Amino acid sequence: MLDLYSPGTSVLHRMSPAPKMLVMMVGATLLFLNQSLPLTLLALGLVLALYLLARLTLKQAWAQLRPLIWIFGLFFALQWWFSGPALAAYVVLRLAALILLASLVTLTTRSSDMIDTMTAGLRFLRPLGVNPAKVGLAISLALRFIPVLAQITHEVREAQKVRGLERSVIAVAMPVAIRTIKMADDISDAIESRGYRP
Repeated sequence: MLDLYSPGTSVLHRMSPAPKMLVMMVGATLLFLNQSLPLTLLALGLVLALYLLARLTLKQAWAQLRPLIWIFGLFFALQWWFSGPALAAYVVLRLAALILLASLVTLTTRSSDMIDTMTAGLRFLRPLGVNPAKVGLAISLALRFIPVLAQITHEVREAQKVRGLERSVIAVAMPVAIRTIKMADDISDAIESRGYRP
């Protein structure tokens, strides 16, 4: 359920997880430091170009954002109300670029490879009493959580649309929260049942 890996033979698929994750962290940091709408548009264009480099379609890129359109709409409306259309566009486009960048890493990297890479990179914390394998697993699950949460939100909205409740924040938020907690419990049970002891 959590492995969103899309098999392929592109340069990004063959690349080691470490540089991809490093680029993602640096890119996310630069996006947050950046305050320019044109630069944000450029960053979004570069991320979409990376999807094409990975031989992923723009339809696959859109699929990462489509479940969150209502959240984008809410953010856009609030920012427009408080700060104007330019800042509203900047906030939404920056969020879209961040989600697409994180999704690109998960689509081109196997879960096992990502966990192994993070575990190796966090070994320097072992003398401090930190278990690198547990931290690596937690970060890997967190990286994959955004697309999964987006999918859950989309499914709940489609179900509530039938009831005419798709515009109700509570009617959508409560089932999403419950399903997210249930998913976390299921993952915990699966890890325990397999005797995973990193």
